[in-house]
Amino acid sequence: MKIKRDLQYKREFLAQQGFETSSIRVFMSDGTSANIIYRITSWLVDKRLSPLAFITLTLNKWLNGCVIGAGARFGEGLILMHPVGVVINSKVRGGCNLVIESGVVIGDEKGAAPVMGDNVFIGSGAKVIGGITIGSNVKIGANAVVVKDVRDGATVVGIPAREIGSKH
Repeated sequence: MKIKRDLQYKREFLAQQGFETSSIRVFMSDGTSANIIYRITSWLVDKRLSPLAFITLTLNKWLNGCVIGAGARFGEGLILMHPVGVVINSKVRGGCNLVIESGVVIGDEKGAAPVMGDNVFIGSGAKVIGGITIGSNVKIGANAVVVKDVRDGATVVGIPAREIGSKH
């Protein structure tokens, strides 16, 4: 189940940052309820229960201050670290092990939305807009505005975002 893997990855991610975390602490931490509600919304859409999905989407907006489109799809290991201000379009697609900080907007432009690879970190306030591809093992800095493709292993910052480093 994706929720279980999301929580496992959050625990692993926090441990990499130097935090000792129990399963209870991870479950009670900021963003976990937004994650769980998003996964329930996604499941409801898959089961063609859109009216119920609308209710859970609205609940996420009220409880966590984030809007994640019911059609958005992410692989296992999604972390909404701090969900306040997060807005994700329904057309967005993402791989496994994505970390999304507060105030992030991932949106479409002219009907096309971003597609992201695995192991992507998106810093607070970043904007990822349009029919672009974000590679795997990418870091997007806080407040970056990404409107062009980002290659695997890159770190991007700025407005507009530019590459400052790479794992290659």
